[in-house]
Amino acid sequence: MPRSVSPNHYQVLGVPPTAPAADIKRAYRQLVVQYHPDKHGGDVRFEDQFKAVAAAYHVLGDPGRRATYDFQLAQTARRFDEERRRQQQRPATQHVYGVPMPAPAPLRTRPPAGSRERHYQRIPRQQVRFNRRDWTLTLLLLLGIVIFSLAVKVTMDRVSANSNYRDGLRAYGQGQWSAAYSYFDETLHFRPDYGPALRRHGELELLLNHDPRAARADFQAALLQPQSRRVAADLLYFLGSAESQLARPTAADLSYSRALALDSSHAAAYLARGETRLLALRRPAPAVTDFTAGLAQRRRAAAPTPWHYVQLRGLAFATLGRYADARADYFTVLRANPRDGRTHFLLGRLAARTGDSTAACEFYRRAVDLGYEYARTAQEACH
Repeated sequence: MPRSVSPNHYQVLGVPPTAPAADIKRAYRQLVVQYHPDKHGGDVRFEDQFKAVAAAYHVLGDPGRRATYDFQLAQTARRFDEERRRQQQRPATQHVYGVPMPAPAPLRTRPPAGSRERHYQRIPRQQVRFNRRDWTLTLLLLLGIVIFSLAVKVTMDRVSANSNYRDGLRAYGQGQWSAAYSYFDETLHFRPDYGPALRRHGELELLLNHDPRAARADFQAALLQPQSRRVAADLLYFLGSAESQLARPTAADLSYSRALALDSSHAAAYLARGETRLLALRRPAPAVTDFTAGLAQRRRAAAPTPWHYVQLRGLAFATLGRYADARADYFTVLRANPRDGRTHFLLGRLAARTGDSTAACEFYRRAVDLGYEYARTAQEACH
């Protein structure tokens, strides 16, 4: 019977020897998902195929190892062809070493033995007994198999997770949010505790899917992993944003405060905490401090001024009765955005508080003309 030949690495991945690296990587990803043991209830057949796919990609995925392997395949094929050619050229009447084959000897037999010559004897069945050494070796073998299987699974999970994470970052940088989310989701399937993927996945849950509850779970899981102080501060800032969207201002304020304790230059955390303290916790005095600190950090970093927060600081000043400071902030915003109807409305409210009804009505009218419909009721009250 012909001897069975094991498939080479190209046949395992189902690609031709001339396949480019991209086709090899694509075939590897598809087969890893297809033969992953977790999808087949630990079936040994799929586990062997999974290992063969991993071994094939280990060789063909590296240009140097692939070149060496191609050379070895060529050498093996050449030796096989030479051996087959020698066998075809050898005379049928000659031995392997060139000596003529002897004539076949006649088969000598004797008549079958009679009943008197046949003796039947029952062979006692021996019972196999394991001693302590045998049990120890068996358990060590099983333990070794389990450890090896776990090591292979962990290694392959890490390889798949890292590959998906790199693809996700590439899609994230190109603004392909849905593709990035899918890649990060696949990364977390193989490594549920991978901190960088948890962070990006949470950001997309918050910004793309508008699911602050799922985002909060991702950020909390990421914070359990070892992180640098700056990364941990960013995670706490995003956690605070999720808590704020879940209408949990106290928890949001705590997350922003923890972020600032780790990174005192985190301008976004200052501004977000100030907004929470002003609008949700009704604490305008610390809100003014936060807005001032956050805006100063933005100026030091030469970053664009977020006029929304300047406007909110003016609102906090007005709540505290510091009308001159509030007016200065509002006019600063107007110089940058002259057609901001909301700022005209806030100036109208400020004028009304200071008893200047004529200026208040004029600001309300401008706000309505600029499309800020919330000022219409105040404008109608002027007549």
